[in-house]
Amino acid sequence: MARAQALLSQYRNVGNASRVNDASPHRLVALLLEGAREKIRTAAAAIGCNERGRKAKAIHGAYSILEHLRVTLDHRAGGEIASGLDAIYEYCNRRLVEANAMDDVDRLNEANTLLGEVQDAWARIGATVQ
Repeated sequence: MARAQALLSQYRNVGNASRVNDASPHRLVALLLEGAREKIRTAAAAIGCNERGRKAKAIHGAYSILEHLRVTLDHRAGGEIASGLDAIYEYCNRRLVEANAMDDVDRLNEANTLLGEVQDAWARIGATVQ
């Protein structure tokens, strides 16, 4: 069973690497938002199962993704939109830290909902560009 899980994980990593290598910059942001939200959902599930290590790892992963999104924002070209995204990412990261400290699923759900709105808007932008 452990061997099968390891092979499945390896297959997923190859699939993810392929998606990233072939992605446009717009698609890369979409993948990062998707990844952050997936990690937040994983953290919420881990809290429900009292799996502290899994929760901390998932929250750290989501936090790292959001920090990457923040530091790659082009404030000069993006103006108010970039500033707004920066504020949302920073707020979500604060909520992640609080959720981690307090085992608070509501804070995770709030961050996930906000990122879902960003993800939806980003998808609409992509549809108009393509």
